Amino acid sequence: MINVASLSRARTNLQRQSLLVAGVCAVADVLSFLVQDLPVDGAWTAALLGIVVVDAALASRTKWSGAVAVAAVVFNAAVALLLGGPRTLRLNETGILVASYRAGAWLRGRWAVASLLGVIGGLVLAHLTRGYALDWYVLVSAAKTGLISWLVGRYTTSRRAYLDEMRRQAEQEEREAQEAVDAAIAEDRAAIARDLHDVITHHVSAISVHAGAARLRLARTSGDESALRSVRSVEDSSRTALHDLRQMLDLLLGQRPQADRDPGLADIGAMLERLRETGLEVRLDASGTPRDLPPQLDAAVFRIVQEMLTNALRHGDGGPIEVSVRHDGGRFDVETVNPLPAEHPVEVPAREGRGLAGIRARAEEFGGVLTRGAGPDGKNWRTAVSFRLGGPQ
Repeated sequence: MINVASLSRARTNLQRQSLLVAGVCAVADVLSFLVQDLPVDGAWTAALLGIVVVDAALASRTKWSGAVAVAAVVFNAAVALLLGGPRTLRLNETGILVASYRAGAWLRGRWAVASLLGVIGGLVLAHLTRGYALDWYVLVSAAKTGLISWLVGRYTTSRRAYLDEMRRQAEQEEREAQEAVDAAIAEDRAAIARDLHDVITHHVSAISVHAGAARLRLARTSGDESALRSVRSVEDSSRTALHDLRQMLDLLLGQRPQADRDPGLADIGAMLERLRETGLEVRLDASGTPRDLPPQLDAAVFRIVQEMLTNALRHGDGGPIEVSVRHDGGRFDVETVNPLPAEHPVEVPAREGRGLAGIRARAEEFGGVLTRGAGPDGKNWRTAVSFRLGGPQ
């Protein structure tokens, strides 16, 4: 994609450089004219102004480079014819050299060849109007002045074109390499998705089926409401796990339906309710004025709270779990507090497990800060994540 602003800046810079070159050539040719101690009369004054005009034409558009080069040598020959004198051979020599260079650099095809022949022909004509005979000296002198600068211009643009082609090839190779990496990643993701589907989905599906069968048998035989709630919770949790797993598999394969919605802050209550159905005491404390979170942050908060609860179930003593969600202007905090087993060490572990590492990674992705550790009495464990949001601080 073309950067219009960069292109405009480059064009402006090129125009400035063209004006600078034209100005330097005009100054150099005028000074060369003045130091010859020629008589100052009307004809020489007109010649002086002519030098300024033909050198100023060097700042014109590049497509006119051939015409500018021919005009420079025609002016030189005309002055030599009208004023005479061998010193007029060097009247606008700097302008001729730069004009010939521009023609070689910017023109292509027959126009480039025509401009070269025009420059050499004009220089030969300038020699002849000064009284030189058409010999090898005239031809070599004209070719030296016109051809060398023309060839340097061709070389410069050819080298630039070569470097541009090398850069394009390097960029193409880089794109192809990146495409190969992306294809390999996609292939690995597909393999991971297949393995997850074949292994985890099978077992979770089996859990859901067996839990459903157990719920039906309990309902027909014992009628124990507590046991029914527990089995129903296992059945619901396995179905939720299957749904979330299918979403992740679709994401790995790049086939996730647009209509799907990630669970977010609004779904935390339902997640806690499923835990309560198992007989676990979970309390939710929400404070502050709720505000809409960005969709990705909203999903990350749900997963963070989910992992906090998982850690509390794995490492707590089964006592009540306090979940706090606080909106405070530009701050947003989530926190869980759960009792520790009596034999649990209260010091903060030197190395985080996968659960805490996952919470920290999700939090830091959105500029959040994780704090965790035992309370002052050593009986409770606190895990909290704080986010700074836009708005009043």
